[in-house]
Amino acid sequence: MLQTRQVGRSAVSVTQVAFGCASIGNLYREAQEAEVAQVLDHAWAAGIRYFDTAPHYGRGLSEMRLGRFLKGREGAVVSSKVGRILSPARAPIAEADGYVNPAQNDVRYDYSGDGIEESFTQSCERLGRDHIDIVYVHDIGTYTHGDGNAAHMEAFLGSGYERLVRLKEAGRIGAFGLGVNECQVCLDVMAHGPIDVILLAGRLTLLDREAEAELVPACRAAGTSLVLGGIFNSGILATGPVAGATYDYGPAPQDILDRVAALQSRAEAAGLPLATAALQFAARHPMAASVLLGTAKTASLDRNLAALATPLPKGAEAALR
Repeated sequence: MLQTRQVGRSAVSVTQVAFGCASIGNLYREAQEAEVAQVLDHAWAAGIRYFDTAPHYGRGLSEMRLGRFLKGREGAVVSSKVGRILSPARAPIAEADGYVNPAQNDVRYDYSGDGIEESFTQSCERLGRDHIDIVYVHDIGTYTHGDGNAAHMEAFLGSGYERLVRLKEAGRIGAFGLGVNECQVCLDVMAHGPIDVILLAGRLTLLDREAEAELVPACRAAGTSLVLGGIFNSGILATGPVAGATYDYGPAPQDILDRVAALQSRAEAAGLPLATAALQFAARHPMAASVLLGTAKTASLDRNLAALATPLPKGAEAALR
């Protein structure tokens, strides 16, 4: 069994490796039911007990698949997300937001108290649970919403945050925080009130250290944990600086290719493949309660778990820093 770590000052503990469920929502490719069952079984057998999903992942498909898998299994810790409300689709959907053949649902954003509770209730129904261990407010911030974010922040700070506090007090959720791709919105919300945890994608990696400037010290002072997602920065830290490499959900620009080439040289000089260095950097960060691994393929999961279990060669820690 993998080691567990406490989430903030909450009563929730998570395994140091989490299974990210975007891929089982058909991200970029359709995963068949047998393939989904196989990779989830594989994660469970490896000792992973923390599973992260969201309404966004396949318009509810990921939550439904995860709920079916976890039925009858004891000891799982589940996180999902609020901020998106689903409703039956008015027209057939073949692809949406990178998800192929998603569940047939339309989506709208709502970060108000009532919207958050409706989103939470829908997730409980799809997951087949009346309690969710961790709830993240999903994709609030200018990274997703641009100029429209001011209205969403007003809704969240006006009533959404307090509704999460009440859901936690009522025992419906164990911990709450943000699931985002940017640092500033985390600092803004933490100035409003305490949160237990932040699922931060792509901003505390071997390549992108943005969070180290302000967010990591703020989390340390507040007792807020980090769950690290996007640790390969959308792929380039797994593939290396090859033609067609992707960074931050798009083609990698030349300056990023150059920086990754330098990182790869340093890692290999220390006896580590680049992907292993990226995984080890995230797993060894003192603020990380858990590191997300997301895939629908057992071979990829095995490869990443093996990389995390690799003993570091002498002197390799300096390369990670």
